[in-house]
Amino acid sequence: MIIDRIEIYKLNVPCKEPFITSRGISNDAANLVIRIFTDTGLAGTGECSPLEYLVGETQASEYTLAADLAYLLKGKDPLAVEARLLELDRAVKGNTTLKSAFDMALFDLLAQEAGMPLYKLLGGENNRDIRTDMTVTLDTPERMAGMAHEYKKAGFPAIKVKLGTNTRDDVARVEAIRDALGTDMPVRIDANQGWDAVTAIRTLKALEPYNIEYCEEPIPHWNNRDLVRVRNHSPISIMADESVFDHRDAFRLAAMEACDYFNIKLSKSGGIFNALKIIDIAEAAGMKTQVGCMLETRLGLTALTHLAMARTNIEHFDIDSSFLLAEDPVVGGITYEGKGKWLLPETPGLGASFDPNFLKKMEKAIV
Repeated sequence: MIIDRIEIYKLNVPCKEPFITSRGISNDAANLVIRIFTDTGLAGTGECSPLEYLVGETQASEYTLAADLAYLLKGKDPLAVEARLLELDRAVKGNTTLKSAFDMALFDLLAQEAGMPLYKLLGGENNRDIRTDMTVTLDTPERMAGMAHEYKKAGFPAIKVKLGTNTRDDVARVEAIRDALGTDMPVRIDANQGWDAVTAIRTLKALEPYNIEYCEEPIPHWNNRDLVRVRNHSPISIMADESVFDHRDAFRLAAMEACDYFNIKLSKSGGIFNALKIIDIAEAAGMKTQVGCMLETRLGLTALTHLAMARTNIEHFDIDSSFLLAEDPVVGGITYEGKGKWLLPETPGLGASFDPNFLKKMEKAIV
């Protein structure tokens, strides 16, 4: 089997409402799709979601670079996944989001050729109860409390709250949300690097009465030293997100005892290959992990759910981005059962692809 051609698409899907965090605003999912075709007739599909204010990549930059990387892979064995990904790493530094789309497409092909769903190829079982939380984007306390109440009525098992402005306003947001939800429903918060260390410690202490499960990325991603200080003074558990892109970041943070959890996103880690390494490091360090998303469609979320089925160290699930999108261009893949629950198909590979009629409307390049 060799790679016969690679198709590259700009995938644009509008959001229902602006997605607002302390780092920026997204009005649509400006994603990239990689489809790898082989001489045997199999095709693997991958998707990535470049939020430029988090990963430093854009759809336009990825689209241009993707063609150069595709030329490296053409005519080679797609089943030698590690060798193909190492070639991409040697060719260009960083660009982990773009590489994750190639990674996903290669793993899709590998599992199809094996005749297995991806989770089974990775050694897992389709027997976990995968229930996602739902994200409340940054807004006024009243609007955020209203969103949280609607998500509770819809049956989601937990709420994730975007924060990261200042102590007074962020505490007011959480107080309003707790008043709307009551005391029992799990609430998680995500500052998206919005605080400095002093503000983070002050805010987390002020939020202690509100029964917060954990806080994602309270301070700038580069400030690992102060992340240790925040964790040591916080009454709330700390989850690293933007500060842990790959397994090397995970090893450093685990050695520093800088956090309690890692949040793994395929569009951040470089894909499944590196995500598995992060999970192994977390397990060796006695830590748990979460899987999270950017603005992927159900296809990217299907890959994430396969990973969650494959590793029991993944304890929390933030697999909600498709609920934010106004259209669903995916055929197959995970299906939503309500109350936050995703079901995974037993189809070989990812078990998901994009509607050809939808892709016809997108800008396309063929290598």
